Amino acid sequence: MPHSLTVGQLLHRLEAVDHDLPVYLAINPDWPYAHRVAEVMIRADGHTGAAYIAEDGQMGALPLDVRTALSWS
Repeated sequence: MPHSLTVGQLLHRLEAVDHDLPVYLAINPDWPYAHRVAEVMIRADGHTGAAYIAEDGQMGALPLDVRTALSWS
C-alpha cells in the first residue's frame, strides 16, 4: 500500500461502508489509540494540493483485532 492515499483511493475503500458509521483515525503503532475526526481541510494549490483530516480528541485504545489487522501488535 502506498504511504499516502489519494482522495479517490479513500473514497473507493469507503464507498461500500455504511455511511452512518463513525470515523476514527488509528494513530501511532507504539501508542495504538483511536482519535475522532473533526473536519477535512482541502488545500488546492495547483499540483501541490492536498486533503487534510483534522484530529478531534482521543477515544481510547484501538481494539486488539484492529491492531492485529494493522500489524501493530
